[in-house]
Amino acid sequence: MEDNDQAVLAGMLQSAEEAAPVEAVEAVTGTIATALDALDVSLLIADLSGRALVRLTHQPISGRPGRRQGTEAAEVFPFDGGPYEQALRQQTTLVLPGDGHWTVLAPVTERGEAIGLLEIGLPDEPDTAAIAEIARTAHALAFVVIANRRHTDLFEWGQRSTPFTLSAEIQRRLLPASFTCEAGSFALSGWLEPAASVGGDTFDYSVARDVLHVSVTDAMGHGVASALTATLGVGSLRNTRRRGDSLIAQAEGANRAVAEHANVRGAYVTAVLGRIDLTTGRCELLNAGHVPPMLVRDGRATPLELPANFPLGMFPDEGYRSGLVPLRPGDRLVIVTDGMRERNAADLDLPAALLGISHLHPREAVRALSDAVLAIAGPVLADDATLLIIDWYGGDGSRSSTAGADTARASALP
Repeated sequence: MEDNDQAVLAGMLQSAEEAAPVEAVEAVTGTIATALDALDVSLLIADLSGRALVRLTHQPISGRPGRRQGTEAAEVFPFDGGPYEQALRQQTTLVLPGDGHWTVLAPVTERGEAIGLLEIGLPDEPDTAAIAEIARTAHALAFVVIANRRHTDLFEWGQRSTPFTLSAEIQRRLLPASFTCEAGSFALSGWLEPAASVGGDTFDYSVARDVLHVSVTDAMGHGVASALTATLGVGSLRNTRRRGDSLIAQAEGANRAVAEHANVRGAYVTAVLGRIDLTTGRCELLNAGHVPPMLVRDGRATPLELPANFPLGMFPDEGYRSGLVPLRPGDRLVIVTDGMRERNAADLDLPAALLGISHLHPREAVRALSDAVLAIAGPVLADDATLLIIDWYGGDGSRSSTAGADTARASALP
């Protein structure tokens, strides 16, 4: 079986490299079909809404909602609680009996980021070894998608349920390439539920050797002006972070950048910036005029009291102060924007909601909390609602990964 795995992987990589970026997935699925004697193989990618799967195809769409662009077609499979949704959200390989054939659904995942599903039709029921091989193949397919989507808009187009405005396009570029990241000592996931007119929210993270950097920001206003202000703030924070500057230096640099370069008079950005020492759990947090972050610990969800600071860009010569929070294994750190608390969204009992989803993996917790806000304040929000959830397991935590996901810490659906 090991030799067969290596042959399949080598064939996948060769097929992907020889094909054009827009044809790489089709070439790879063709290789998989041949290697596994499959009746058919296809990739369904996760829609950006987080509430559907999409199959990209050149074939006409029949009987399903979908979109077309030239010769490209995107078939949409809305989540309905069925096996496709279960396989993706629970990160479980499912085998479904059919009329004279079997269908295997395997999550296409990398470090907990649910990219989509590999759907394989087989003439006979697969045994345990074949299912494991399919799961490993789906994991390898995740890297093919990640590599090739850098070179084409096809995947991005397929994932978009609705056309983006200019401000939404700018905002999208400010977000990390992956919304979820699993590591030995932590797991995190972020989510942004956009308003009708983009409100300038962002979240970001970066993992260094011994430090996890995180940020959540909210630029004043809406539309393109807000997105441009957010670009200044995020660009400055990333620049100083990559230079190795301290958290306070990052805040002070972004403060000057927004004050000096924003095109809107009085523009500012609220933010929570964080640095977590991955060996000790020492968490340094800086709150620049933002909604206080919350700590879920021992059955309680409480806002963290941090030194007060002005928003970034409000006073260019202002100094900043940070606070320290020693994290314990089992802690959950939650950072949200004011879109989670404003107007009708304020009717959501956030501490109670956080306790109600404390058993969920961050990937599912952000989705559940976003759904709760939409249920109260939606379907169209007046302001962006953004959140970042970090689960801390401890400096000596180990990750038990199966085909790209930490199945030991995966959770059931809410």
